[in-house]
Amino acid sequence: MTSGFRLLMQGAGLIDFQSRGRIRVSGEDAARLLHAMTTNHVQGMKPGEGIYVFFLNAQGKILADANLYRFDDHFLLDTEPETRQKLLQHLDQYIIADDVTLEDVTDSTSCTALEGPRALAAARELGVPEPEKDLAHVMWGDYVVVAASATGAVGLRFVGPRAAPFQPSGIEPVTADDVEAARIVGYRPRYGDEIDERSLPQETQQLRAVHFTKGCYLGQEIVERIRSRGHVNRVLMGFHGESGNAPPAGSVIIALGKEAGEVASAVAVDGKFYGLAYVRTTMATPGAIVGIEGRPAELAAPFV
Repeated sequence: MTSGFRLLMQGAGLIDFQSRGRIRVSGEDAARLLHAMTTNHVQGMKPGEGIYVFFLNAQGKILADANLYRFDDHFLLDTEPETRQKLLQHLDQYIIADDVTLEDVTDSTSCTALEGPRALAAARELGVPEPEKDLAHVMWGDYVVVAASATGAVGLRFVGPRAAPFQPSGIEPVTADDVEAARIVGYRPRYGDEIDERSLPQETQQLRAVHFTKGCYLGQEIVERIRSRGHVNRVLMGFHGESGNAPPAGSVIIALGKEAGEVASAVAVDGKFYGLAYVRTTMATPGAIVGIEGRPAELAAPFV
């Protein structure tokens, strides 16, 4: 693999996240609207905190995901490039008589990230303050510093002025392909790849995005129905095996002689392959051996 991938796995690399959507939500009713539109507990947030959320449709399927950060007078949604416009339109159609203002600040801000096992050490050498917990954020000069990761490794995200993105000397940039490989090796799903509008929250196993006692929100009835019944038919799992060729997306997973799932994404690294797949719940056990294109693979729990 490339030197950039090695940095993300063993050191610290700089990631360009300029294309990620950033939506500012303000107004007296901002917390109430976001609470009613997302799967997580927005109204309990304090300035400086952040949470991971899903936005669902009425059928309980995931329209988008986002990191949601609370500030003194507004919220900031940090979402995938594919869902930037969709999320703006989705929220806008539910603003009726609410005091809520949506502003797409993607093009007027910058976003870069420092990720990898040495990310925090490198940040300390630069004098960067460290947020106290996952998705919490602190101010550092002109930058909002967020404890966030796209790969599953340690990460800090820097949102600042468009004219002055965080680009410290001495830290090498990595490519989008490096980030993609690192997140798959870490079994971390991404909306637009393993999660899309066909996915139910429980299928993804990303239940840090769901607060089950917060009350009503769009799609909540379906989420609660699944919770009360206790299962879904398929769940997202990681897998790995011994081969220098990664199985393509759509490859069938075989368990006990039967079709048990389908590969969503995979990557080959140093003679091994890693991937994410949706697997029948009855077969989705970490450590179970399955077949993919005639090769054995071991299932693993995804990043949660």
